[in-house]
Amino acid sequence: MDVKDFFYELPQELIAQDPLEDRSASRLMVLGREDGSVEHHVFRDIVNYLHPGDCLVLNNTKVLPARLYGTKEGTQAGIELLLLRRMEGDRWETLVKPGKKAKIGTKIRFGGGLLTGEIVDIAEEGNRIIRFSYSGIFEEILDELGEMPLPPYITHKLEDKQRYQTVYAKQEGSAAAPTAGLHFTPQLLEQIRNAGVDIAEVTLHVGLGTFRPVKTANVLEHHMHSEYYSLEQEQADKINRAKADGHRVIAVGTTSTRTLESIADEQGFVKAASGWTEIFIYPGYRFRCIDGLITNFHLPESTLIMLVSALAGREHVLNAYAQAVREKYRFFSFGDAMYIG
Repeated sequence: MDVKDFFYELPQELIAQDPLEDRSASRLMVLGREDGSVEHHVFRDIVNYLHPGDCLVLNNTKVLPARLYGTKEGTQAGIELLLLRRMEGDRWETLVKPGKKAKIGTKIRFGGGLLTGEIVDIAEEGNRIIRFSYSGIFEEILDELGEMPLPPYITHKLEDKQRYQTVYAKQEGSAAAPTAGLHFTPQLLEQIRNAGVDIAEVTLHVGLGTFRPVKTANVLEHHMHSEYYSLEQEQADKINRAKADGHRVIAVGTTSTRTLESIADEQGFVKAASGWTEIFIYPGYRFRCIDGLITNFHLPESTLIMLVSALAGREHVLNAYAQAVREKYRFFSFGDAMYIG
């Protein structure tokens, strides 16, 4: 399977740089997974595609304001830091720029000394392990000093940090937002509940591997990044009830999908669990749990467009993307949405 099979041409001007004022006013493309049919709607119309008894599954992860700008002690050289994951205590795995200046023993000051860090080890792929020192509560300091880790294709400054969070974000730990969920408002979720749809939550902390390109020509040789997930019993029961009663499980986003498919048994039922998943879903994969997917439009040759192609068929997906380009849909994190059902 060649990575080039998942390429499409995207004009630069279609990459959304800013979120819409009204989250639910995004456009919604509805793609039929069986016949490749395409319809065009507004996102708030999603309620018309969800049936009583269905279970809508959200990823309740919360994005850390994980980008920090500091200075190297002694030289005052500027250093940019991106928190990837908390290891234990005040030790974090981070991505440091410029990496050449980030040797073991290097000390970095942030916010005039409100937060300091020391590089104590070098991890795989050159990531740095940093031990932080501070007075007070780390999360509060991070909220004051940190910026949202927007993907590299977004060049505009985000004025409101909350616009890179879902309205149901709870569990802090992500280096990126589960962007399919950005379209929901509290009002729309309430409307969905009132329509008889059950809403369950999973947690998957999104890592930066989400944005890493597939560098191998053969898709099957790509090594998937690892991400932490958890599912509580109460939420598993909601999903299993829909399954047992013959209703559908609709995942909001590729992150919810990867969580459910990592946990599900052969019949599609799930149980309370937590751990790390490296599941890589590409065409040929047999879905066990999900029956439908709400997602954004993804980068060419990415693992995400491969997952979507596994569900709806590569040709159907690429045809739909070509229509989206012609109709000038907005692409990627702050862009428009697709429902595959």
